[in-house]
Amino acid sequence: MSTPTSLDLPVGVRRTTIRTARGAFAALEALPGSGVCEREAALLVPGYTGSKEDFLAILDLLAEGSRQVTAIDMRGQFETPGAGDPGGYAAAALGADIVAIMNATGARHLVGHSYGGLIGREAVLTGAGAGASAELASFTLMSSGPAALTGPRARELRAMLAALGTGAGPDDGGLPEAAVLRAGIAGIWQGHLEPQAVAAGVPGDIVAFLGRRMRGNDPAGLVVMARHMLTAPDRTAELARLDQLPVLVIYGEDDNAWSPAAQENMARRLGARRLCIPAAVHSPAVEAPCTTASALTKFWDAAETTLPRTTVPRPAATRSA
Repeated sequence: MSTPTSLDLPVGVRRTTIRTARGAFAALEALPGSGVCEREAALLVPGYTGSKEDFLAILDLLAEGSRQVTAIDMRGQFETPGAGDPGGYAAAALGADIVAIMNATGARHLVGHSYGGLIGREAVLTGAGAGASAELASFTLMSSGPAALTGPRARELRAMLAALGTGAGPDDGGLPEAAVLRAGIAGIWQGHLEPQAVAAGVPGDIVAFLGRRMRGNDPAGLVVMARHMLTAPDRTAELARLDQLPVLVIYGEDDNAWSPAAQENMARRLGARRLCIPAAVHSPAVEAPCTTASALTKFWDAAETTLPRTTVPRPAATRSA
């Protein structure tokens, strides 16, 4: 999981709720100091077991580019309410959530980190199918891959599902009762993830936050999302057909989820811009915030050169503090 180095809100960043036709989503919103957004807004989507806080180190840097930037918790993540049934965590449903959030916020740049990249791709393809692809200014896949997770991280995910008493495939039957899943998740945190964080020297307040976040996830969502991560089809060719959409693939040179080679190959297949960040692993927004923010800003600015330049109003009616 991504581990923020600080939980302090930078100047210009606030907690809010994005209200959409598909429900309410917890968010962090950053605005430029002037309060005037002269460039297109952006939406940042976290990865599996992640949250909006994974982007805290870059939100204010991105907003300095004269744009509104919003980071969210997806459905069932941390502070966003869960779905009424497991079907609400299907990839298509989560992708539809992202489309609804973009409509509510007016965001035209989409960034998906890790699992959020797979869901972001669903959103892009859903929008294209609905004839709305022209509304997107750009799409960024950050530390994400073309298809199912493989290697050591996939083995860890399968082990987690086994510890929760469920299989890794989409056809592995129903889910254990919610109370059983919650107890299992608490056990995984206390027995494995918390000791790992402490051993890595993570500060106590951050460890406490990670614990709250892990236990705050909807257990059903964790299982369904994990199953998707382990079985996701390769939809790169479908995305590549949207050849008018600027795409950026950005990742750390030591990524330990999808391999750098796999992400480089995906970028080539997409005809996308690519940036490999030295010394970064799987969370460039945490490990190299200045480099990451600079790369995104330059990419977004370039993508907007073919769009009408307007002063972008803030859709305040969709938010609440």
